[in-house]
Amino acid sequence: MTTAYCYHCGRHHPIEEMRQLVTKTGKRWRCIKSIEATKAGRETRDAFGKRVTADNKSQCQSKARITLNAGQQTPG
Repeated sequence: MTTAYCYHCGRHHPIEEMRQLVTKTGKRWRCIKSIEATKAGRETRDAFGKRVTADNKSQCQSKARITLNAGQQTPG
C-alpha cells in the first residue's frame, strides 16, 4: 500500500485517502478528512485540530520513551 504524508495533519495516509493540492511552494498532499474538516464550522475544525495535536503529542512522547529506554539498556 502506497502512502503519502499529509502536510495538514502530519500523518501518512493511503494515497486513496489523499488529494494533491497546489500551494505557493508547489504540490502537496492533503488527506480528504482534513479537507472536509475545513468545510465544517469553527467548533468542528477546532475539535479536529485538537485531536490531531493530541495524537501527534502522544506519538512524540512514545518515540521519546522508546529512545530513552533504548539508551538505558546496557549490553549483557
